[in-house]
Amino acid sequence: MSGDTVSDLPDGDLSAWTIERLEAHAAALAPGSKALETVRVLAQSHAYRSGEDPHARLRWARLSLDANRRAHGSGAWDRARMLSHDFMLRTWIIGHLGPDDADPNWSPEALAADTLAALTLDPGQAGTVPKSWHELPVEQIGELRRHKTLTAHLDTLIGYLQPGPARDQLSVWNQVRVRLP
Repeated sequence: MSGDTVSDLPDGDLSAWTIERLEAHAAALAPGSKALETVRVLAQSHAYRSGEDPHARLRWARLSLDANRRAHGSGAWDRARMLSHDFMLRTWIIGHLGPDDADPNWSPEALAADTLAALTLDPGQAGTVPKSWHELPVEQIGELRRHKTLTAHLDTLIGYLQPGPARDQLSVWNQVRVRLP
């Protein structure tokens, strides 16, 4: 199964596949394969299904995270898209199935650390965006947009964090993000 698109697959209806079959297929795909995005979305949809067993939903979520992490390139926008999908799914799982500090995927503290590590600006730098931000160089606008995207999950995540430096920093980011372009 080395096909790069759904049409290259022997059975194009991935939604009928078992998780075992989809995991094996995803593992055989090359990093950056377009088919990994299909796997990510399908696995995420299974993770969101409330009728499934919570352990099965976590397994689907892990598959979605793995496909997501392998699907994107190394460019700034690819990385931001990958991290945004990662952060949002992890936050959703924490909020709907509960946090699990034994698994870094579902640990609010690990997610907070990953979020802070992804941010290349400090909130003071980002927060000084002028009201005429549209006059900034396109590269700077892009960096600010990526930071806005990378902090979209903070409203939910902050409520799961223990008081401390990470929570304080992310609270500041949550206030700053509304002013970003």
